[in-house]
Amino acid sequence: MTARRLRASLKGWGGVGAMAVACLLTAVFVLLPLTRASGEGGAGVGGQGVAEGTQVRDETCDHPERKSPPASNDESGATIKAIKKRGYLSVGVDQNSYRWGYRDPNSTKKGSDLEGFDIDLAHRIADEILGKPNADVRFHAIPTNQRIEAIKSGQVDMVVRTMTITCKRLADVAFSDPYFRTGQQVLAPKKSGITGYDKSLAHKRICTAASSTAFDTLTADQKAGRLVASARMSEPVPNQLDCLVRLQLGQVDAVVTDGALAASQAAQDPTVELKGAAFTDEYYGVAMKLDAEDLVRRVNQVLVDYRRSGWQASYDNWLSPTLGKNSGPSKPPAS
Repeated sequence: MTARRLRASLKGWGGVGAMAVACLLTAVFVLLPLTRASGEGGAGVGGQGVAEGTQVRDETCDHPERKSPPASNDESGATIKAIKKRGYLSVGVDQNSYRWGYRDPNSTKKGSDLEGFDIDLAHRIADEILGKPNADVRFHAIPTNQRIEAIKSGQVDMVVRTMTITCKRLADVAFSDPYFRTGQQVLAPKKSGITGYDKSLAHKRICTAASSTAFDTLTADQKAGRLVASARMSEPVPNQLDCLVRLQLGQVDAVVTDGALAASQAAQDPTVELKGAAFTDEYYGVAMKLDAEDLVRRVNQVLVDYRRSGWQASYDNWLSPTLGKNSGPSKPPAS
């Protein structure tokens, strides 16, 4: 996908300056199918026959990544009509997640272009909804802890920002079908004695971002005794990259975040690495307003199309240097 000039006045990339990729990491993160598996109403990549139902909005739901309404090309709904009349799509993104949504300070390009895997997806959604290539997208840099509020307040039409689909979040926003699979992992200095999400975290200071699934997981595990008792969670930060800065300054001993993001952070700093395997199973989705079901269905159809053509090229361009070559589509987890 060619780079496109932003129409928003974003300033400066808040990331870490050194961005050379140190090594290929072996964690497996794979393309999620954008239809349901056999027995759940799936009828192939065309998006037809997928499971009926609306977003589940209680904390007892199972497999929240499967609760999105079926894909549709219908553009007669009020939300999509308003976007078309306005002439542009407003999207909340990150501007400091390397290879996901960021501005390369070493780029020779002029202007304020954002680039990355999530940025490619946002452009594809805009192109299909507005019906033309290089459609107008207005990006808004949204901190991790303000993603939901940006949607609910109407600041943006959607958030495309490595946002995990959870039952808790379904009470506040609607999600598309998943477009990426990941899991929580530990990031720590190579020379540390930390080996993963285990007893090696004893007496260690752990950093997470506010309103992140990592923060929720660690809080729950701490209460349930699944996290070693002497481990200490530091004050959560607004943006995930702030944890890497704290790690570099010696203010914390480890970071817990999505493995996909941790891999990008390890690529920015060759002194740190992923420790141990992923200990959760999570799925990124595009977040939208609860009452924008027409937009959710249309985005799901965009994802069906994107899986056919576009997803793999974007993965190879942005993520294969840090996550390795993707082996191809995989089925969703068993119910």
